[in-house]
Parts: sequence; structure tokens; C-alpha cells
Amino acid sequence: MIDDDILTIEEVARYLRVSERTVYDWAQKGEIPAGKIGTVWRFKKTEIEQWVNDRLSANKLTPPFSSIHISTVISPDRIIFLNYSTKKEALLALADNLANAPQVKNRQELAQEILKREELMSTAMGRGIAIPHVRLSSVTDLVVSVGISQTDIIDFQTLDDESVRLIFMIAAAYNQHAYYLQTLSFFSARLKNQELRNALLAAKNPEEAYSLLVGEYGS
Repeated sequence: MIDDDILTIEEVARYLRVSERTVYDWAQKGEIPAGKIGTVWRFKKTEIEQWVNDRLSANKLTPPFSSIHISTVISPDRIIFLNYSTKKEALLALADNLANAPQVKNRQELAQEILKREELMSTAMGRGIAIPHVRLSSVTDLVVSVGISQTDIIDFQTLDDESVRLIFMIAAAYNQHAYYLQTLSFFSARLKNQELRNALLAAKNPEEAYSLLVGEYGS
């Protein structure tokens, strides 16, 4: 392993024996601990080693989805319709909704950390999706809020230049690292389904959107 505490994509790829593109994709999707310095991805050696240990203990390098049940992390009252053109307004509105969940004990900290995380690196995934996410000691269990925007959110930094319309905000307890990564990967994979994305954008109310997420598209 490289001795330096901060690693590049190339160093992580060499350590994990995967392609640089794979590491980049994992970082962009939030599947591996990473941060940006300017526009360049960087990784902490200790976090990568822990990530590898977590994956190896699960006998695979990609987080399993079998333990994710949407109905346990999302409820209709945590699905809201947004009408903001800037990501800060949208993120604050969604954080305010998520803070109503009993698992979230500090509303102000959640909002601050969500914005801080977004400043560090964009959580836009492409395809009109963003998945802002934080782990906090003031959160007792993983919980998710969903924002369906009726307006293009134009200032997310996206790889495909597609304006964000769907936001899945995840807050987890600080000790839920593995489950947190599994949930990120789960939503990243499910939201590749264009039919699901279109159906969510066409939903008339939160209950309809919730049914879409826990129904045929949720498995």
C-alpha cells in the first residue's frame, strides 16, 4: 500500500487491482470513501483500508442490496415536491423535511453538513439525479427523504449536463458506514431505470411516488 495518507485515483486503482475508471465511478456514486480537492478526486488511506475490510468481510467488493428495504427508510411524508432552481434552496427544503424524521436529532447540523458535503463535491449522479448523503452522530438510524423537482435545478455539477430533477437525501448514523454505502449503491442502481425516473416525475402526489418506489421498481 502507498505510505502517503492521501491517495490518487491511480494509487487506489493499483491497490484494489481494478481500473481507474472503476474507482472513478465508485467515487462519483458515493460507493467508496472519497473527496475532491478542487476538481481532483482524493482518498484517505485509512478510509480505503477500512472500506476494503468491510467489503471483504461481506465476501465481495460491491455492497449487497439484499438488506435494503425501501419501506423501512422512506415514508410518504418524506417525499416532497420541490420548485426551486438552485441546489441550495432545494437541499435546504429537503433537509428540513428529513429533519422531521424521529431518527434525526439535530435539524441545524443536518442542514449544515448536507451543504458542506455538497461544497466538497457534487452529489449529482447524472440522469437528472442527485443523492446528497451524510453520516452524523446526531442521527440514530438511516433515513431517506425524496425530492421531486418540478423545475430544473441548474447549478448541480453534473457529468452529463442534465439538470437535476430527483433528489434522494440520505442521513445515517455515524457507525452505519457499510449500510450507508449499500443504500447509496442501491438507489444509484435502481434509478438507472428510466421508466422509474419518468414515473416519479409524473407522480401526482407523495403516495403515488411512494408506491412506485416500494412496488415493482423497488425490488
